[in-house]
Amino acid sequence: MNLGVSSYWTDQTLLPTVIRVTASTSADLSRTVEHADRHERSSPGFRRITLALFAAGLATFTALYCVQALLPALATDFRLAPATASLVVSVSTAALAIGVIPLAMLSEALGRTPVMATSLFVAAALGILAAFSPNFTVLLVIRGLQGLALAGLQAVAMSYLAEELHRGSLGFGMGLYVAGNGVGGMIGRLLAGLVDDVANWRWVLGVIGGIALLCAVIFRLSILPSKHFTARPLRFKPLAASVLRAFTDTGLLRLYAAGFLLMGCFVTVYNYLGFRLLGPGFRLPEVVVGFIFVVYLAGCLASAFAGRLVDRFGRPKLLWVMAVITIAGLALMVPDNVLLVVVGLVVTTAGFFAAHSVASGWVGARSARLGVQGSAVYLFCYYLGSSIGGTVGGLAFTGSGWSGLTVYTGAFIVVVIGIALTLRKLAPVSPSALAQ
Repeated sequence: MNLGVSSYWTDQTLLPTVIRVTASTSADLSRTVEHADRHERSSPGFRRITLALFAAGLATFTALYCVQALLPALATDFRLAPATASLVVSVSTAALAIGVIPLAMLSEALGRTPVMATSLFVAAALGILAAFSPNFTVLLVIRGLQGLALAGLQAVAMSYLAEELHRGSLGFGMGLYVAGNGVGGMIGRLLAGLVDDVANWRWVLGVIGGIALLCAVIFRLSILPSKHFTARPLRFKPLAASVLRAFTDTGLLRLYAAGFLLMGCFVTVYNYLGFRLLGPGFRLPEVVVGFIFVVYLAGCLASAFAGRLVDRFGRPKLLWVMAVITIAGLALMVPDNVLLVVVGLVVTTAGFFAAHSVASGWVGARSARLGVQGSAVYLFCYYLGSSIGGTVGGLAFTGSGWSGLTVYTGAFIVVVIGIALTLRKLAPVSPSALAQ
């Protein structure tokens, strides 16, 4: 029933697989033993795993989103409209979305850590190769292949954490992983702005590719082999059935929609903020625009903090609050005032990363309890939101400027708030559901 996940989650706790024994005391002892060898916060194993996944998240988001800071330069170099230039982001996230589910299935046969390691090394090599693209079309092809490679890491990481970490430390561990994503996004955008200011976008891609390669080495040296995962022969029908069952739970469907909308909003803001700050009304130097992306640190802190809050208060009480914070940040960014734009970007970034940390952890919890590939489906929707939402957002920006973009992204978050409020009454998965 549960494909490769040896533990089941409820909405609030991680419960061990039920061992069928006649004596209740024996069952209790089995559960205690199973939790005893999972890695808890402050243990050496926990530190190694979180370091590895932090490096992996850093590599992924550095490689994936460094090009956001390069969109104005690419638009100028290749004579493209902003929405067309944004395809260099969208094609990667679309390929990642397409690859998530197949590679999640593949990890059931090949193992978690081999798939993640291969993903990182291949993506780093493609990142370096992208620096030598002779034209925009070739650049898009390489970026698409890179996104497909990175799908291997994104498809497996949450499942690996769910299997190997103790239930009381899982929220914090998930938060650190998402924080690695935040640091990667910050470093990618910051370095892109700095390097492009003194060289050009080709040097940016080469440097970022080198950083991704270093992160891949750190991951390979730090990651611990799976102890709570047993590889199984790749059988398409049972795995496909698990994916299809991930669409039958109304709670999961709402969380998928939340992920799509959150990422669509967030990527739109970061795709076109550079055009706004470099254009009329601001005319900021490119290096200054690059430094503004330091606010990504807010996402790192927010995701780790959200993980702690989840462990304490539970997800139903937090998701809608994080969405409200996100929309407040969008409102602050409306005036043509640099200080308000920066403050609004900090708030938006923090709200998004906290909301994503809560939603993704909730999907992992509920889907593992149901024994379905919910995390892979969530990531499919999440990155599809990046691809579709970010590109369509370019049309809103081109047609109506930043005010049109704000209405567009704000509508996304209003829907997320509505979804989050309905999820407050979401019932935990019943034992009967596990037998289906």
